[in-house]
Amino acid sequence: MPKVTIDGKTVEFESGKLPYHEHGKPESLLDVCLNFGMHLEHACGGNCACTTCHVIVTKGMENLSELDEDEEGDRLQMAPGLTLRSRLGCQCVVEGDVEVEIPSWNINYVSEGGGSMNLGDAIPAPVGKK
Repeated sequence: MPKVTIDGKTVEFESGKLPYHEHGKPESLLDVCLNFGMHLEHACGGNCACTTCHVIVTKGMENLSELDEDEEGDRLQMAPGLTLRSRLGCQCVVEGDVEVEIPSWNINYVSEGGGSMNLGDAIPAPVGKK
């Protein structure tokens, strides 16, 4: 039973038994998040048409499906803050234990009705405020 840890929260699921929510690939990081009420932005609905579900894999890269042409060539290269451990949550299928972080500048609560976009240190504080 794979364990998925995203920003410190861990869930476990039985492969082949996870209900598919039709966002991203079945049993992708995005699909796991949707099943367990964990927020992972997916502005395009998990169709590999944006980079809002960009995550950084901290452990278990070998336990994710291989990069396919759509993810690697067309989309992932457009993700801000790209690293050698970057993946799109909608495209990487969980095949074993994995730990990922959501970059702070990639968290966008607007489309999910949660508040304003958190861009971390990417936007300076307004003049006169620290």
